[in-house]
Amino acid sequence: MNSASISMEQLVLLPGNPQISVVLRRSKRSRRMSLRISRIKGLVTLSLPISCPIAQAKCFLMEKESWIRKNLVALPKNTPVCAGGQLLYQGKKFNIRMGDGKKVMQVGSDLIVPGPQSVIASRAKVFLKFQARQALSAATDHYAEGLGRSYGKLTLRDTISRWGSCSTRGNISYSWRLIMAPPDVLNYVCAHEVAHLVEMNHSANFWSVVEQIFPNYDHQRTWLKEHGEVLHSYQFK
Repeated sequence: MNSASISMEQLVLLPGNPQISVVLRRSKRSRRMSLRISRIKGLVTLSLPISCPIAQAKCFLMEKESWIRKNLVALPKNTPVCAGGQLLYQGKKFNIRMGDGKKVMQVGSDLIVPGPQSVIASRAKVFLKFQARQALSAATDHYAEGLGRSYGKLTLRDTISRWGSCSTRGNISYSWRLIMAPPDVLNYVCAHEVAHLVEMNHSANFWSVVEQIFPNYDHQRTWLKEHGEVLHSYQFK
């Protein structure tokens, strides 16, 4: 088989009800076929060696069909942000209510969002991003001061693959969706990124720095791994 004539990535359909789209991704580094399902987007990807025949890949998918369908069903469902629904904020679910005024207000277990239904999602997002910047800036300042280090810019993004990052120039970026997680989880991510100001790696020395400024972080790290995709399930459209 001429590997030069093979598309490195193509889409195939797994028959059934419903049909499942699977991305076949060929890689020179792949020694065997491996399946992956993105817990955020629900994208099914099959990585396979360059020379693997398409027929063999399809047979492999048929053998794994029940596993694929089981895991797709288990994915968190997208949650539209709207009046009458709920929104996760600082680790707790709040009821979204329409109200008057100019600002989003937290009243007991309710988030009162001013305006008609058409603007509820966008105004709730603005509220969360504002609160996220306040909390993330304060926590980053706190941990940076504890290490006697300074950082550059602090940027908020809506990232999928990572909750935070620290550049070699000391600029730190976070997902604003962290404001939906419990405060201690948000603080752990800040401590993690600030630790990169000392160690730009994930070596044993790096984790020692994290432990120094945020002891016993295993619970918060595990929470993100087990529940992080829920933060991405909220749709602000």
